[in-house]
This record gives sequence, C-alpha cells and structure tokens, in this order.
Amino acid sequence: QVQLVESGGGLVHPGGSLRLSCVVSGFAVSRATMIWERQVPGKERELIAQIETSGGSTYADSVKGRFTISRANAKNTVYLQMDSLKPEDTAVYYCRADFMAFSGQGTQVNVSS
Repeated sequence: QVQLVESGGGLVHPGGSLRLSCVVSGFAVSRATMIWERQVPGKERELIAQIETSGGSTYADSVKGRFTISRANAKNTVYLQMDSLKPEDTAVYYCRADFMAFSGQGTQVNVSS
C-alpha cells in the first residue's frame, strides 16, 4: 500500500527557514522521480521541485536558489529545505512520485510577520 506523509510545516517569519519531510511507504524513493508541489486556495497546484533517480533536481523559478530538495534513501524520505521564505510561499505543500495521481495530506506553511 502506497502512503505518503508530509510534515514540518508551520508559521515562520519572512526570511526564515523550514524543512519539510515526506515519509514514503510502498515504494522506494530512490527508484522514483519525487516531486514537491504547493497549492494556494483558489489557485492551481504548482510543481516547485523534483528530484530524479539520478539525484538531479530541478526547481520552479519562484523557488530557485532558496529551496533544496533531497532524499534519504535509508529512511525512504524526501525533504524540502526552504530558506529565505517569503509571504508568497504561504501554501499547503504536498509530495508525490511522478507516476502517482495522488499525494499525501499536505502540510501547511504560513510565512507572515
């Protein structure tokens, strides 16, 4: 059974940092392209980062240079390190594999002074 559990969200001031985690069961993260997305109510879900089986990563322009995606194969977990956070980063953040149509329940990130 495939399951993804995101965590690590919260309230942070502008300029602050958070690290999101996505614990995966049912398949090996090392064998899939893993994706982080985010969604603001009323807007389409935005793909912001992905890490390929090779370890290569790509980012949306909106987060490039501030966010870093990584994985820990032994823990079957994918991370999203978010630095220099801005109010416009406020959203629910989700992870999934590229072959999946669904994600976990998401974790809320609020960036506000």
